[in-house]
Amino acid sequence: MSYIDATGLKNLHAAQRQTPIYSAYLKARPADPKLKPVGIIVPAVDSDFFPMFNAPFRFGGAWSRADDQEGTPVVVISRKLNDQFFAGENSIGRTFMLDGDSYRVVGVLDNWPLVPRFYNLHIRPYGQIDEIFIPFARAIKAQAPAASGMSCQDTTSASFEARLRSECLWIQLWVELPAAADVARFRTVLDNYAAEQQRTGRYHWPPHTQIRDVVQWLKYRHIVPNELGLLVLASFGFLFVCLMNAMGLMLARIIGRTQDISVRRALGASQAAIIGQCLVETTVIGIFGAILGLLLTMLGLLAMRAALADDFAALRYLNAQAIGIEVSLAIAATIGAGLYPTWRAAHVEPALQLKAE
Repeated sequence: MSYIDATGLKNLHAAQRQTPIYSAYLKARPADPKLKPVGIIVPAVDSDFFPMFNAPFRFGGAWSRADDQEGTPVVVISRKLNDQFFAGENSIGRTFMLDGDSYRVVGVLDNWPLVPRFYNLHIRPYGQIDEIFIPFARAIKAQAPAASGMSCQDTTSASFEARLRSECLWIQLWVELPAAADVARFRTVLDNYAAEQQRTGRYHWPPHTQIRDVVQWLKYRHIVPNELGLLVLASFGFLFVCLMNAMGLMLARIIGRTQDISVRRALGASQAAIIGQCLVETTVIGIFGAILGLLLTMLGLLAMRAALADDFAALRYLNAQAIGIEVSLAIAATIGAGLYPTWRAAHVEPALQLKAE
């Protein structure tokens, strides 16, 4: 949205937390003169940004609301930049230069695997986390140029001051609305604001407003490709074929052991004992299958690291949750595939089988 609307809605204070966001391009120069300056995309945000998105801090924290209002030259930096500029030490209170101005470090983020970066989809949404965050008011005061995402219908907003007064669309407004009642209340505020802007003559068409949560925003921007759904369906189809094959192999194996099962039944083994034995066997097969699948998954990740671009590096990982899902699915699928063969084994008629043999 435009600067007029972003600040106008923000000043209504209709949300629990809120932050305007735009990405500026600045050059960072560390205090060590031996290190070269680097060009960095710098999101300009309010202090509510960090608790709103649960940003983890290694050192320090977010700047204060007073810094938001005054546009104080303070920064929150990433752990990677802290390692590069300050050798990984606690850099709270230290300074470095951004476009010729000195900025004081107030916080250092810890590892933050936020993928995709839904608050900044214009620039490498699947890339690494941003390395520097500055107060929104400071970026406006310093007239920091927008890195991308600028949409203007006229050429009269060439200067930064003119852009602030124009209808150019270059700012996002994120708000935290924890409950459905908060969403309804904010929607009412938004509709009233739009109607008021229409009455003042800013535009003459009926107001059209939208509130999207993170998932809706990603779908609206088509960040997740539609082909991904086809890949998921193909994966489950392949899983179904594998389960049918596994069921056929287990059934053939149990049919081949019919005589042994008949002898055990004739000697007094119950159906529950036969079922228990078959389920133990299928569980062991499932565990070994899970281990093999995990090894193949790790090999697949290595292949992806070699084949895909660096922008997708944050997607190529395997955490404890993914491992737990893989192992649980492998065991559950194997046991599910073995239920029918187990039922067949438990209902073998020993007398008829032994007579036939």
